[in-house]
Amino acid sequence: MRPTPIYPSRVLAVGEVLWDVFADCHRLGGAPLNFGAHARRMQHETFLISALGKDELGRSARAALGTLGLDTRFVQTTTQLPTGTASVQLGPEGQTSFRIARPAAYDTVELSSDDLRFLTAWNPGWLYYGTLFAFAPRPRKTLAQLMEALRSARRFYDVNLRPDCYTPLLVCELLEKADVVKMNESELEVIRKLCDLPTSSIEASCREGVSHFGWQAVCVTLGELGCAVLADGQYEEADGFPVRVADPVGAGDAFAAAFLHGLTQGWPPSEIAAFSNRVGAIVASRPGGIPDWSLDEVLSVTSSETQA
Repeated sequence: MRPTPIYPSRVLAVGEVLWDVFADCHRLGGAPLNFGAHARRMQHETFLISALGKDELGRSARAALGTLGLDTRFVQTTTQLPTGTASVQLGPEGQTSFRIARPAAYDTVELSSDDLRFLTAWNPGWLYYGTLFAFAPRPRKTLAQLMEALRSARRFYDVNLRPDCYTPLLVCELLEKADVVKMNESELEVIRKLCDLPTSSIEASCREGVSHFGWQAVCVTLGELGCAVLADGQYEEADGFPVRVADPVGAGDAFAAAFLHGLTQGWPPSEIAAFSNRVGAIVASRPGGIPDWSLDEVLSVTSSETQA
């Protein structure tokens, strides 16, 4: 992999902070939080916009956030709704399903004119968002305000479809606003139907998406098979790195952060794909959505070393 130097960027991640509720434990998560924490591991300056309830889960979440290196000045506290949760069910072959408790504290996020002025002056290079947060009216308004204020930021849409938490119209609108899109294979099938993309191949779907929506780059994750990346007109598929999966939750968010990192560094698509696969594999091989790992570890690891 390519060694340092690293060219850091400013990243603003907006969306849900919640607790993933497993049969035997609670783990702090939410795609924007996981993504932001992993982006911070790659030396990007990262702000998180969300909200927590004024409850025990909220207090525990805020204490945990303080250890992740994220700037949390825009993680609000509300008495209106409880801290978000998602019940997680793990399938026999590593598949995960989620049941989202909604509405939740993150649905109350509101930004003042002073907040927007501060963020405009901060001038982030990237604005990260997903579907779940934008599903409710108030968060959708907040996202629209950020897009209006931060016109120079590239928009990274991590699709992350959850049952009963999206509409076809919403997904199409979010795709239209994006500069970069990351999805998994099942989400690609949904988007093919919604947007009438060709089904002959992943490459054909990606190229039509770029042509129709004007995306700068798009990635489709393929689980243990790796990923497909289209960037700067170049299409690449990269094999995955086999690992013994300890916890699949959060691996896709880590992959998304790695994808953004590679784009920021100006790497070619083949290198972005390989690096993103490595990051996702390492995170999947360790418990928790934000396990300990280092950038140097990812850059030096070989596929044989990732096998547990």
